Amino acid sequence: MKILGIQLSKPSFNEVTASAVMAAGLWLACMALLRVSEQPLDRIEAGGALLVIFWGCVGVRMGIRIDHGVRHLAVNLLCGGVILALYHAIVSLIA
Repeated sequence: MKILGIQLSKPSFNEVTASAVMAAGLWLACMALLRVSEQPLDRIEAGGALLVIFWGCVGVRMGIRIDHGVRHLAVNLLCGGVILALYHAIVSLIA
């Protein structure tokens, strides 16, 4: 499958699992850093941050690397924006 001319690869189960563990660790580090700096996020913002961090980790496994040019950066930002828009739409329907 291609998006904007970028050939995507299908990550294996182990790669997705490793990405999920990495995303959880990065999210915890960010939340701890924000709490120590006395600027903690509320629950909805923290959930959005977790989704974006998870997308960043899985996106690299799919072959979307922001250091490989503008197209990769555009796809990463587009997918992250769509994920956040869906998340906020669902949260606004529930709340």
